[in-house]
Amino acid sequence: MKPYSVSLGAGLLVGVIYAMIGVRSPAPPIIALVDLAGMLLGEQLVPIAQRLFAGVETTRFIQQDCARHVLGRLLSNEEDGP
Repeated sequence: MKPYSVSLGAGLLVGVIYAMIGVRSPAPPIIALVDLAGMLLGEQLVPIAQRLFAGVETTRFIQQDCARHVLGRLLSNEEDGP
């Protein structure tokens, strides 16, 4: 139930932001795509910040895990399973 509550809260926050900048929802396609890109990139900020503050090497994490998450498996060097 917690993921649904968090998702609803995030949706409400985005709705308030859209109202403040004068964008109607559903947003025009380019605004929606930029919003989705921001969400994907924003998801990666917390783990990167945690690694930076912990003094853990972050370059490999960004190149492998973050890139795979943001860009998808097709753009990574991994082989797809059967």
